[in-house]
Amino acid sequence: MSAVTGQRVRWGILATGGMAATFTADLVDLPDAEVVAVASRTEASAKAFAERFGIPRAYGGWETLARDEDIDVVYVATPHSAHRTAAGLCLEAGRNVLCEKPFTLNVREAEELVALARQRGGFLMEAMWMYCNPLVRRLKSLVDEGAIGEVRSVQADFGLAGPFPPAHRLRDPAQGGGALLDLGVYPVSFAQLLLGEPSDIAARAVLSDEGVDLQTGALLTYESGALASVHCSITGGTPNSASVTGSKGRIDVPYGFFFPDHFVLHRDGREPREFRADPADGPRASLKHEAREVMRALRAGETESPLVPLDGTLAVMRTLDTVRDRVGVRYPGEERAVTPA
Repeated sequence: MSAVTGQRVRWGILATGGMAATFTADLVDLPDAEVVAVASRTEASAKAFAERFGIPRAYGGWETLARDEDIDVVYVATPHSAHRTAAGLCLEAGRNVLCEKPFTLNVREAEELVALARQRGGFLMEAMWMYCNPLVRRLKSLVDEGAIGEVRSVQADFGLAGPFPPAHRLRDPAQGGGALLDLGVYPVSFAQLLLGEPSDIAARAVLSDEGVDLQTGALLTYESGALASVHCSITGGTPNSASVTGSKGRIDVPYGFFFPDHFVLHRDGREPREFRADPADGPRASLKHEAREVMRALRAGETESPLVPLDGTLAVMRTLDTVRDRVGVRYPGEERAVTPA
């Protein structure tokens, strides 16, 4: 696999959509990151993206980027229906990979990518930037240290008002559409960051005419007796908030729990305590923290990040698969039939 020998880490960008542009804009602000190439399905799109960000090489094909030996790590930002193919091409060619969330369409594809990375000895990480946010990490530390006692429940939601027309990718089964994979991955990942993988899952959803979920709610049950209630929607803007309740207190995270600027710790018999993000972090600085974590791991010769471990990614994908089983969402080409609960 690609070895990082210098102080500057050379990035390739695979795809040219909105998420790729947002991440690349943050990368070019980092003094130890260098974006050296971009690829798209069409050369025109790749060249336009390269001109926008001052990237020296533009490729009209994913394979050419994957074979570029002057790239230390590739950021895969395609729609998630193409993550398995795109990330797999890069890993096969010896490139390290940061792959956008949701990691893949289903756990089978995720297991294939993880097995490939481990076989090749390459670095692979899901771009769950929430896990790299310093304030989220502080929240987890407080919970782990027992600041609110034993965790009894977690609540998290993520909803967008829409409306999204039938032609939109969020309504397209072929692109892994629906609320769960695009938005629900955040509440599920938040719950599993604090509680791990659930022992039982109940779920209900409202489905579109195309067969994707417009709104999904799930109740995750844990052996400890804890419960996690998670909700996602592409039909209504929700508070996008989260809370963690324990036997001795509670932590509330307001709007934007996946990139919070503050949270409040409530403990029995004490005044509430507010924890605020460093002003330099800003509301979307988690992308920079994510990039820094990738570069740190590469320089250290690590094949996965302790902040976003691959086993944790697989656990989240298992939960997402189970929720889809319960609500009856199946994507084209999936071998396993999905039966509504």
